[in-house]
Amino acid sequence: MSIVIMVGQLLLGLSILVILHEFGHFIAARAFGIKVDKFYLFFDAWGFSLFKFHYKGVEYGVGWLPLGGYVKIAGMIDESMDKEQLAGPPQPWEFRSKPAWQRLIVMLGGITVNIFVGIFIFWMLELKYGDAYIPASQAKYGIVAGPIGQKIGLQSGDHILSINGKPVVRYDELTNPKVFLDNAVLNVQRGTQKFNITVPSTLLNDISDKGADGIEQFISALPRTKFSVDSVIPGNNAAKAGLKKGDSIVAINANSVVFFDQLQQQLLLQKGKSVQLDIRRNDSSLKLTAQVTADGKLGFSTKGDIIKPERISYGLFASFPVGATKAWSNFTNNAKGLGKIFTGKLSAQKSLTSPIGIARLYGGEFDWFNFWRLTGFISMVLALMNLLPIPALDGGHAVFLVVEMITGKPLSDKFLERAQIVGFVLLLCLMVFAFGNDIIKGFTK
Repeated sequence: MSIVIMVGQLLLGLSILVILHEFGHFIAARAFGIKVDKFYLFFDAWGFSLFKFHYKGVEYGVGWLPLGGYVKIAGMIDESMDKEQLAGPPQPWEFRSKPAWQRLIVMLGGITVNIFVGIFIFWMLELKYGDAYIPASQAKYGIVAGPIGQKIGLQSGDHILSINGKPVVRYDELTNPKVFLDNAVLNVQRGTQKFNITVPSTLLNDISDKGADGIEQFISALPRTKFSVDSVIPGNNAAKAGLKKGDSIVAINANSVVFFDQLQQQLLLQKGKSVQLDIRRNDSSLKLTAQVTADGKLGFSTKGDIIKPERISYGLFASFPVGATKAWSNFTNNAKGLGKIFTGKLSAQKSLTSPIGIARLYGGEFDWFNFWRLTGFISMVLALMNLLPIPALDGGHAVFLVVEMITGKPLSDKFLERAQIVGFVLLLCLMVFAFGNDIIKGFTK
């Protein structure tokens, strides 16, 4: 059932964004008096569609191949590769008969709508849910550094005072994508010692390699906390060992345990083994023997320090700049990531994902906040990807139109046809690579 929910969310989110993207092209074309023959969600490859209808000279429909969508604009070399429409002389209602600046606006219409949609979604999320965060001051015991964080020199218990010289106010600033993308300099306090750690450009490869868990393996989303036993699951190993609510585990096999991350680490080291627990119960000390499960658990829940997130609520107008900033950050961060791929600093194999990977991000449970947050993120990514100067993408068409505007001479139909084919081949190779990559990741994990 979770797979159905996962796929359903993916199709719903992408369908919304594809329809709105194509509507951007459609409304711009109609505004300049250009005829639109088709408006399709998904592709009706080889002429097959799930359903279709005609309204005011336009064929609307849903294709069977869920790889996006398209509008077929009269007099334009596009995905359909329909050469017959170009055989006759240009007609006043055709794309090719319009000035280059009008055609450029038509080609950028979908990207523009995706940007506006992304901003609108984040705006509405801020209006409804506000902005919740953990103040950095609540990390009184420092951070929990995962294996990736430890690799660059961080340790659990460190206090990160500033990033690139700017004091840390919100705890989630430590895991902001800008930390990985901009080679941030972290000012760290460890005990009485202060020093700097520069985040290497290769760190993003390590994070991407771990998928959704990558950030957590850098720095945990929650600060370091102390703990005690809150409740014991009846019949589990903790109950059999004699653990009770309110107990404090102070050592495992004589290794001191003060914080919850230390408990987790010690139990993972002793998976499937019997361990000796040093317990403090009220004012007395005792020793218990417990069996650790194969996945490093004992069978009890913990009660930790109370972390009180702060929440900022915004009105209709105040929420707009906050949402717009978050939306635009997604755009710029992904642009920086693409730049690192092109320069070889970031592995495409570890960072590029297909709809399979996107479906995993949506998850197997439906949550409105997560659905719209991820859909808004994807809207900004679609805008960025369509801006790439690849023939067959909006960005490729835009580049050709800019060249025409500079030279004052349109590129030949033969060149545009060949460029379209080259673009299709590039996109097909990219799609095969992304799908294959996600499939392989699924099997290896």
